[in-house]
Amino acid sequence: MTDWTSQTARAKEWFESLRTRICNEFEAIEREAGSDAAFEFRPWQREEEGNTDPGGGVQGLMKGKVFEKVGVNVSTVKGSFAPEFAATINGASAESPGFTATGISLVAHMANPHVPAVHMNTRFLTTQAAWFGGGADLNPPLPYDEDTADFHAAFRAACALHNPTYYDRFKKWADDYFYIPHRGVHRGVGGIFYDHMECADPQAFGRNFQFTRDVGEAFLGIFPKLVRRRMDTEWSEADKRQQLEWRGRYAEFNLVYDRGTLFGLKTGGNVDAILMSLPPEATWS
Repeated sequence: MTDWTSQTARAKEWFESLRTRICNEFEAIEREAGSDAAFEFRPWQREEEGNTDPGGGVQGLMKGKVFEKVGVNVSTVKGSFAPEFAATINGASAESPGFTATGISLVAHMANPHVPAVHMNTRFLTTQAAWFGGGADLNPPLPYDEDTADFHAAFRAACALHNPTYYDRFKKWADDYFYIPHRGVHRGVGGIFYDHMECADPQAFGRNFQFTRDVGEAFLGIFPKLVRRRMDTEWSEADKRQQLEWRGRYAEFNLVYDRGTLFGLKTGGNVDAILMSLPPEATWS
């Protein structure tokens, strides 16, 4: 079995550096809006019986004038899956339930209904296999074609650096994944989603790690631009009602269907960090 310790450390370092730059940019937007809001960082330690090094992470949370609630979390954990859950994970089994996982997870809920909410996550996992996964998707209560086009263009360009088939494949994966079957609607205007980008050897790790870094850079390059474009737009009470109803749909998806939520809860993660994706306020009609 390959020892992926050094690769996990490299991925962790990247996720932490990306978090720092994202948080700095989001705080800069708050300053532009006349707010002194800043991220509060809360370290947490995972617990697992018999495991002397289960890992943990840092939850970053900010509530401001532009970002009503935004969480940017990085975690690095190590341990064993429960037997029944191991059977659902790539490369794991009841006989070989060990895993490591490191990643960054971000969800932003915006104060102005005209500013799109967003989700971004990238991660590196090892079991008997090793792989990268992640993506980003835009979730506007009041969609603008220009914003949707620019968001997709950023990720199309990142994909094109690596493989001409990536964007179409990963866009479709996002469209299929970020769908609420019981409502018959998508939860937003999509993006890209990829998983099980396997690293059979160090060369494959290098290629897939670079792609994952480019996904992070694409997010950092485009989302702040969309926020600045819309954050001063006037909004009505009808706009706010639509935002709150849409947030209810977002909560339904994350609690019923989201694999990342399930993974965090099944591996003894920090509950507050896992559920930071839920909106600060929502309605159901």
